[in-house]
Amino acid sequence: MSTVRAKKHLGQHFLNDKNTAKRIADALDPSLGFTQVLEVGPGMGVLSDFLLEKEEFETFLIDIDDESITYLQDKYPQLGDRLIHGDFLTLDFNQYFGEKMAVIGNYPYNISSQILFKILEERDRVMQMAGMFQKEVAQRCVAQPGTKEYGIISVFLQAYYDVEYLFTVKAGAFNPPPKVLSGVMRMTRNNVTDLGCDEALFWKVVKAGFNQRRKTLRNALSSIITKDKMSNNPLYDLRAERLTVQDFVDLTNDIAQTK
Repeated sequence: MSTVRAKKHLGQHFLNDKNTAKRIADALDPSLGFTQVLEVGPGMGVLSDFLLEKEEFETFLIDIDDESITYLQDKYPQLGDRLIHGDFLTLDFNQYFGEKMAVIGNYPYNISSQILFKILEERDRVMQMAGMFQKEVAQRCVAQPGTKEYGIISVFLQAYYDVEYLFTVKAGAFNPPPKVLSGVMRMTRNNVTDLGCDEALFWKVVKAGFNQRRKTLRNALSSIITKDKMSNNPLYDLRAERLTVQDFVDLTNDIAQTK
């Protein structure tokens, strides 16, 4: 088989370190009850090789790249319809997956945020996510309150998932090597089915707070609730980066009652 050319516009950096690929594959925990796994952006199948060895679940691959799909069809003829030629960001999960599944991959760095938000949209189905992102992105996902990395994506992910940073991968593990370090992380669905607040308002509050993160929330949230209607809740006097997920839930409920 010929090789696949990495395409810059698709953010492709093919993993060629088998030890790293095995560690990523082993990060999934089938005891959580999922029987299907979707690999995003398999490229030439270095990670896929290890996933397809696992009998605990059924592996699906999705790639938007025509050349990769042709290569993978030759490499894994047994996959049939489980090799999906398409865009993960617009994938209809109902067409392929049951109630519980996992997502894994060496994710294209140029659409990493969109990938994470797509997983959030499917949070009732995606029991676990594992894989590689740009190190800075992975660090933001696991960041804790009070740190400069803590932001919108940290709060949204940690509201519904337990997020762990697993290990760092150097540029030499890829072809072509990226100009940044990479980080492997894992997200495991927590028990939260209802945040206990108006979730649409919660998302607005978090976004508004971090969009003006240098301001206290009393100033940053003035587009959502006027200052004269804000209560004496001390959370208003903090910056967004100081609040935990539960603090944001509490503040959302406070706003909903006083607007």
